[in-house]
Amino acid sequence: MRLWRVVGMVILVITARSPLLLAQQTDGSRAASTAVVTFTLDFPQSNPEHYAMAIDAAGHARYECTGKVAENSEEQAYQTEFEVSARNRERVFGLAKQAQYFAGKVDSSNRKVAFTGAKILSYQDGQRSITAKYNYSSLPAVQQLTALFQSMASTLEYGRRLAYYHRYQKLALDEELKHMEEQAKDEQLSEIQGVTPELQAIVEDSSVINVVRARAKEIIEMGTTAEAGH
Repeated sequence: MRLWRVVGMVILVITARSPLLLAQQTDGSRAASTAVVTFTLDFPQSNPEHYAMAIDAAGHARYECTGKVAENSEEQAYQTEFEVSARNRERVFGLAKQAQYFAGKVDSSNRKVAFTGAKILSYQDGQRSITAKYNYSSLPAVQQLTALFQSMASTLEYGRRLAYYHRYQKLALDEELKHMEEQAKDEQLSEIQGVTPELQAIVEDSSVINVVRARAKEIIEMGTTAEAGH
């Protein structure tokens, strides 16, 4: 089992929203030498209302969320693991270092700033275990890191919706994939390889119409090309 997972316990004990990552507390004795950065967002009335992503120093990432795909659907948990590109792995740990691993004052404490969700950044390795809660930070490194995690989460949310539509509403796949393809072409998506399992499942499903399968395959290739370019 990968050593980085214990950091989820540090973050999600505070939010009390992720039993999956909380269960990994038992791995703590083996996580001492592995650096991990974790980002958590809780934003009531948004979709998803909660998500968390942890990335370790080797580039292995885990994403989990709780939300609905459609208004009439039940709230469901979704989780996936993937390898982050070397470029974004270096950015995550470089920005964490610039932010002094979230020690000190991270939240701006500006009451005039609109609420955009309760955020938590955590850094853990063999020497440090630091957690910072904030709504908005005036620190450039924290701002960039927040934007990066949110960009990756937006991509991974496609995976959640695609998995749902593939199982329950295949006719919705075409429109969803069109939106995803447009954003990918505009370079608005990051870490497309994180949703490759869901895309590949669509490609291999003969009950899905060919144009949808072809679009899913093209997006996979776009993600492969982007990752290679990094």
